[in-house]
Amino acid sequence: MSRITHIRLPKPLSHSEGNLWWILLDDKNIVLSVNPMEDGSAMAGENWGGDWLSPMGVDLQMNGGLGLAFPEINLDDLPKLIDLLDLLWIHGVEAICPTFISCALPSLHLGLHVLREARKEQAPNRCKLLGAHLEGPFLSKDRFGAHNSEYIASPSLFALNELIQGYEKEINLVTLAPELIGSIDVIERLKSVGIVVCLGHSSADQEVCNIAFNNGVSMLTHAFNAMPGLQHRSPGPVGAAIINGEISIGLIADGIHVHPTIAVLLLRLAAEKLVLVSDAIAPYGLKDGQYNWDKRSIVSEEGSCRLDNGTLAGSTVSLLKACQNLARWSGDSSSAIWAATVAPRLVFAREQQTIDFLIGQPLNKLLRWRKGIGQDDLSWQRAA
Repeated sequence: MSRITHIRLPKPLSHSEGNLWWILLDDKNIVLSVNPMEDGSAMAGENWGGDWLSPMGVDLQMNGGLGLAFPEINLDDLPKLIDLLDLLWIHGVEAICPTFISCALPSLHLGLHVLREARKEQAPNRCKLLGAHLEGPFLSKDRFGAHNSEYIASPSLFALNELIQGYEKEINLVTLAPELIGSIDVIERLKSVGIVVCLGHSSADQEVCNIAFNNGVSMLTHAFNAMPGLQHRSPGPVGAAIINGEISIGLIADGIHVHPTIAVLLLRLAAEKLVLVSDAIAPYGLKDGQYNWDKRSIVSEEGSCRLDNGTLAGSTVSLLKACQNLARWSGDSSSAIWAATVAPRLVFAREQQTIDFLIGQPLNKLLRWRKGIGQDDLSWQRAA
């Protein structure tokens, strides 16, 4: 057995450096216990000098990469999909919810089938495929963003059954606009089969949001984007979620989808529920340039992707790069690490704690975070 001492665990809104911890490892470098250190104590073992230990990242909104868009994949794309999962592991991401924007039903069902087959190829040191995230099609026709309006649909139990039947156990999240007629029935049905319901691409005001939260919506999809903003006379979805206190809030921290100042403001108002997502799309992992996407064309440049008309379509910034961005903007590394590694897990396991995601894990599946010489310089590496 061995010991590592003087470790910090990520937590939201750490105004001070926080308590130090030590971990006990077995002979295979698997974490057996995580224990607090008494102030001023000195212990034998490898001293990390206050570096953070966290689980790997989890991305709840990833639309594709290496040229693949999940709504367009087929069985011939399996090798490239495996390559993408291997790349994500290298980028510090342990698991993703493969995200499908609004698309034709046959394309969705084929994509879900391909993911089912890809899960059979799960291997050590490869990013896992969690259940899919269906971002649509029950979205506001005024807020569909880069989605193809041809596939936007009105919510109903019949339409939902056509959408998810046979795949209920392989879908983790569904994003919808709760102001649409029929949405409450759909929300209740999704909750009944264990699917997390998110608010997004919506024009809902605070009153409608509160009704949705009371009926089971538990997350905002990419806060501020494709929804009303936070206004002093109209709090909208973001204000409603912050006041509620129980709603997870997804944030794309690429510096383009949301201005850094607003990202920091959101962090300070709702650090415990903030969930970083990449919103990465097909050009992720490729060079900047023009690519075919959803029968349309997108331009990838300096971390963002846009349609020909300038509409933001997604990002190519990795999840942990977004974490480093938020740490740099806010000066709060601990909260940023939490938002990329712990908070996404709590969307599905709300009663667990950071320690629960560390015990039983080998060190090479955990991350070590360190501040550089500058207070805003945060880097990460494998813990072993």
